[in-house]
Amino acid sequence: MSAPILVTGGTGTLGRLVIPLLRDAGHRVRVLSRHGGRPADGVAHVTADLLTGAGVLPAVQGVRTVLHLAGGPKGDDVAARTLVDAARRAGVRHLVHISVVGADRVPLAWLRSKLDAERAIADSGVPWTVLRAAQFHDLTLTMLAKLAALPVVPVPRGLRLEPVDAAEVAARLVELTLGEPAGLVPDLVGPARYGVDELMRDYLRAVGKRRLFLPVPLPGRAGRAYRDGDNLARDGAVTGGRSWAEFLAERLGQRDVAAAGR
Repeated sequence: MSAPILVTGGTGTLGRLVIPLLRDAGHRVRVLSRHGGRPADGVAHVTADLLTGAGVLPAVQGVRTVLHLAGGPKGDDVAARTLVDAARRAGVRHLVHISVVGADRVPLAWLRSKLDAERAIADSGVPWTVLRAAQFHDLTLTMLAKLAALPVVPVPRGLRLEPVDAAEVAARLVELTLGEPAGLVPDLVGPARYGVDELMRDYLRAVGKRRLFLPVPLPGRAGRAYRDGDNLARDGAVTGGRSWAEFLAERLGQRDVAAAGR
């Protein structure tokens, strides 16, 4: 029987999409998380903490391929170094990692952590693949809903996004995981580029709300990077097929959103 594929962050948004795809492809899956979970057909759960290192080496033992999805607002570099050390000691042959478009260009602390995680993996000595993806539709929707809860919506001036469907990211990650190590592969972004004001108008239309907009400047070096589009994909990126309008129509039940889509 072939070795299982270890998935970190397997209980998160992306992990819940990836695991069924790996199972459909005939692979056993071992899910690493801090709190464990219920076993299912072909899916085992192990408890470990990537920030402290507790339980990580046993979780990686007997695994040839690791798909590293675990991430958060801080500590991604620490988690990656912990995982890399265990993977190297366990003889892992392929380490796949999800990162963020612009991690190497936007000077924010959480993106520096993402970039340091990439570097830890690239310097590990373990054959590796890294995919940078744009913001998921789901996360974009969450951001807009929080802003729209205010009577006047602050809209960052000059900020543009390329939201991508999480299911398309999951499918690409599975393809990469089952393939050969490929290093840094082309970015994956959504099919269109939007200003935050455009995304907000689509959201407000879909939920039947009206709000006043308050344009706000993006300060500092990070603001300049966002205005310059350093968070956007470079030439050669892979483009997903599901649009923001289609996502909104399905999630919010507003078919006219898709009909009026871009």
